Amino acid sequence: MPDEMKNRVVLATTNRGKIRELADGLAAHGVEVLNLADFPELGEIEENGATFEENALIKARAVAEATGLVAVADDSGLMVDALGGAPGVFSARYSDDWALLPGENRDKRNMRKLLHAMEKVDDAERECRFVTCMAAVRPDGHELIVKGEWRGRLLREPSGENGFGYDPVFFDPEIGTSAAHLTTGQKNARSHRGKALRALLAGWPAFMGER
Repeated sequence: MPDEMKNRVVLATTNRGKIRELADGLAAHGVEVLNLADFPELGEIEENGATFEENALIKARAVAEATGLVAVADDSGLMVDALGGAPGVFSARYSDDWALLPGENRDKRNMRKLLHAMEKVDDAERECRFVTCMAAVRPDGHELIVKGEWRGRLLREPSGENGFGYDPVFFDPEIGTSAAHLTTGQKNARSHRGKALRALLAGWPAFMGER
């Protein structure tokens, strides 16, 4: 690949936290990280895949084709064993068929629907896992796909104020607390996203054809 293409990567998001994580990780490779805000003409990319991997690839392939640059995308969610893997790829919009209560945001509504679905499930059957899939795609079609998982148990009520999404109801039995009690550094060291990002960075030199 031409050096000018190796030195610029588009992350298929406008999330500042994700952008910063990838930018910090790729700094050692001399790579500048751009994001979708740098390409407003792309608009919204529909994620209609049946798996996290499919959604990540849909976004990364679309951005790589449109920009002519290497693109990186991810898709994440919570999978609950007792619900057959739900909410899964629908994690972010799991409760869109429910009305918001006064003072409630989407994350809290998602948790409310999930806890309602699980209210009669015994503690021993409340196993769940966070999953992240990251996909990197070069303009020539070469792809790198990595995954990360974080296993835990679903609580019966939210606990903790940190994090976002389902963090307050995700309990990590190894450390004895919910994800919402962890600092950002502590969470990244254990989380599905942190594991996937480390795997992506480990495979980056080979993916880019570096020696």
